[in-house]
Amino acid sequence: MKETLGRKREPNPPTHPELLVLPCLRCAAATSASASAAGATSSISSDSIALQAMAAATSPSLLFLSSSSARVEAVVLFNICDSYVRRPDQAERVIGTLLGSVLPDGTVHVRNSYVVPHSESADQVAIDIEYHHNMYASHQKVNPKEVIVGWFSTGFGVSAGSTLIHDFYSREVQNPIHVTVDTGFTRGEASVKAYISTNLSLGDRHLAAQFQEIPLDLRMIEAQKTGYEILKSTMVEKLPSDLEGMESSMEKLYTLIDDIYKYVDDVVEGRVAPDNTIGRFISDSIASMPKLSPAAFDKLFNDKIQDNLALVYLSSITRTQISIAEKLNTAAQIL
Repeated sequence: MKETLGRKREPNPPTHPELLVLPCLRCAAATSASASAAGATSSISSDSIALQAMAAATSPSLLFLSSSSARVEAVVLFNICDSYVRRPDQAERVIGTLLGSVLPDGTVHVRNSYVVPHSESADQVAIDIEYHHNMYASHQKVNPKEVIVGWFSTGFGVSAGSTLIHDFYSREVQNPIHVTVDTGFTRGEASVKAYISTNLSLGDRHLAAQFQEIPLDLRMIEAQKTGYEILKSTMVEKLPSDLEGMESSMEKLYTLIDDIYKYVDDVVEGRVAPDNTIGRFISDSIASMPKLSPAAFDKLFNDKIQDNLALVYLSSITRTQISIAEKLNTAAQIL
């Protein structure tokens, strides 16, 4: 079931480089188009939004967030990028739910995510809330500690429809965060930003929703960081192969070894004061290396390469057999 959130308006120009002020869409929702005859889509008035928001504020099952910063795991970014690649042809962006927890210091720790089907037109946004609730229930069965902490979208910055979607997630959890991933490389790289929203009002009248950027910490191990650097730096024709990736890693390793040689030489010559911590780290790294002769290392390396090539060959044969079987099956059905 899809829920029509309301009509969109173009955002006002931001008054601060880190703030984006959008017109309040709660009142605009009251004038949104009526639901379709099928009844799968329902319009929400400003009164119903206010009532559901008040109910959410008093619901004990919802988590109260007062976030000053956000921490996002690498797997979340990879999921978002993968969902963007697999999006429908007519979709300009994808949105979804962020799952995680709130740390004692108020930091929102995002550990998982899933895509929520939606559609956007010139004047309204519709979200498949039934799919969203089913996916959340499935995640709760696997990991009950991961709750809804916000939502994500692809694209640069906050758009006009983001306020309507944020209103929906505000009924799921108080003060959700909004994470954007620039998959279009607007500024030459895939920037990742996090926002929180506050309402601007004059007396009892809501004027606008203000999105303010908050600090974002990306937590990655070395292997994840390498993949993220490839994704965010620039658009590439194809991902590097295993051999190309190994060559790039070896070049970086040679550079690091040269830096270590230079540091050791500077310490021996007295140009740099010795650091016992660095010395122990270098000693432990050298001690952890296996003692192999050049001939034994070459043999081990070549054997590994041969194993990898054999796997590539077998996988290619398997794909060919599957393709032939599909064609034969199709031909048999036609005959």
